[in-house]
Amino acid sequence: MAKRIAFFGPAGTYTEEAALRHDASAELQAFSTIAAVGQAVSSGITDEGVVPIENSLEGSVTYTLDLLISQPGLSICKEIVLPIDHYLMAKPGTRLDNVQVVYSHPQALAQCRNYLERRLPKAHQMASLSTVEAVVDMKASKVPAAAIAPRRAADLHGVDIIAQSLQDSPNNVTRFVVLARADHPPTGKDKTSICFSFDQDAPSLLYHALGEFAQWGINLAKVESRPTKELLGRYIFLIDCDGHRTDPPVAAALAGLARQASMLKVLGSYPRWNS
Repeated sequence: MAKRIAFFGPAGTYTEEAALRHDASAELQAFSTIAAVGQAVSSGITDEGVVPIENSLEGSVTYTLDLLISQPGLSICKEIVLPIDHYLMAKPGTRLDNVQVVYSHPQALAQCRNYLERRLPKAHQMASLSTVEAVVDMKASKVPAAAIAPRRAADLHGVDIIAQSLQDSPNNVTRFVVLARADHPPTGKDKTSICFSFDQDAPSLLYHALGEFAQWGINLAKVESRPTKELLGRYIFLIDCDGHRTDPPVAAALAGLARQASMLKVLGSYPRWNS
């Protein structure tokens, strides 16, 4: 039986491309929200799920971070990094200078901000649920409209590409993660993602927490925070560090952090992406 993989859909999105790159032989199932992908995995409807977590231009995908923080029974077991090339598409016969509305996912609109300000300064920007849903919204528009989406979306929906490579930087890449009910065994070239918080606010709390990793010579690849959504000024900190959670130095650092934090959750250990 083929592996079942949920992905943040619909078909034609960059997330589907990441899922295909992860396992082209799997049975792919599209879900309309990131939360629904997480629920499909944790409930056993699918074996794994693929969601975006970070873009090189616009930063973290907060829906995915919040899912990992709050949803039990989920672990990151793999990461996939894809270059993102945005295309502008429209119904056949539409000219670029006639476009009045541009649809896309908010992340894609933000990644193409300079192009839109330069080439379509008078066009209204409208958010869609996904880059492919943007094509559906564009086709339903009563005024001349365009959509920013992956190239495959033009083939799926029979529309014309009127511009390409819209992103503000040629180094536009998105990092996706594969979610499962368990993380990945050690490979020797791993990364571990964690989140933690404190039940009080005091000087040097974060300093001493990060010092656990410095003490064991562990490189921190990423540090950021999200609000707890319980009290203004209280945060959950998220860290990506080199190494597997079972590696002795990482295990020691996590044990030291656990003694300081009121909440510590290992989001998963998994192989570092190698392009």
